[in-house]
Amino acid sequence: MTGAIDIAMIWAVIIAFAVFMYVVMDGFDLGLGMLFPLFPDKENRDVIMNSVAPVWDGNETWLVLGGGGLMAAFPLAYAILMPALYTPMIAMLIGLIFRGVAFEFRWRSPRERNRWDIAFAGGSLVAALAQGIALGAILQGVHVEGRHYAGGWWDWLTPFSILTGVSVVAGYSLLGATWLVMKTQGALRDKAYRLSSRLLLATLIAIAAVSLATPFLEAEYWRRWFEWPNILFTAPIPLAVAAVTLLLLRALKNKRDYQPFLLSLLLFGLCYAGLGVSMWPHIVPTSVTIWQAAAPDNSLYFMSFGVAVLVPLILAYTGWAYWVFRGKVEAGSGYH
Repeated sequence: MTGAIDIAMIWAVIIAFAVFMYVVMDGFDLGLGMLFPLFPDKENRDVIMNSVAPVWDGNETWLVLGGGGLMAAFPLAYAILMPALYTPMIAMLIGLIFRGVAFEFRWRSPRERNRWDIAFAGGSLVAALAQGIALGAILQGVHVEGRHYAGGWWDWLTPFSILTGVSVVAGYSLLGATWLVMKTQGALRDKAYRLSSRLLLATLIAIAAVSLATPFLEAEYWRRWFEWPNILFTAPIPLAVAAVTLLLLRALKNKRDYQPFLLSLLLFGLCYAGLGVSMWPHIVPTSVTIWQAAAPDNSLYFMSFGVAVLVPLILAYTGWAYWVFRGKVEAGSGYH
């Protein structure tokens, strides 16, 4: 029993890590797309595209690892959650397809570039909104009877899921703006600084709104965050959010180009930790735990050998790509 619990926990950490890597690495990519309409100048748009062109394809590797890993390691959770989230998941995939096609075609078809730019921005918005809605739908709980999803087609659509969707849009936009601060220069960088300050405020409002609403979704959430002695372990998270916010404000004020993006990633990490505190140990709140949803031990151990090779390999080539293409992006150079 101890071995089964250990391997299930290890795989829960692997899936959580893969999802987080996707959120932070594809989040700023989607954020750039949503900010696209605010930069109407062609030269600025080309610079924005070139800032992410070397790395954007690899970012979604983590989405494949997270989704595929969930299906293989926690098949019961996958079987319950997917029917509950068909609509937002389909919307997300359509958005990602439009964004990916537009990314390539805007360079190949100059006469249709404006239409592809609209597709790039729209696809990014739809994908980000759908991801946030799916998160809210999971957090608010799904109707489970026995080992099956027993809810309706539109159960995911609630005021709370819309709130989380808008919150993810704000957060991704903040990542995109701070990425531009780090990767661009001149007037484009200055505008990115102004946008970062406004988007930080929007993100903080969104974090506060979601944080205040979540404990009222389930009694378990309330007990986890506010009952004694749990509060001793949960209180450091909002305190850390406040500290990181102050550091981020100072970095934006002092125009420390690299700090805002890194601190924004840290802010996302703290929010992700808060999500983990609310959900643990459930993988389908509050119906199915990690151990109930886990595949047989032999399957988990077998897959662990593959992951032990793949994850370091993915980290290595991802880190190498970001290192090779570090520094500022200049106008007139890059992807064509």
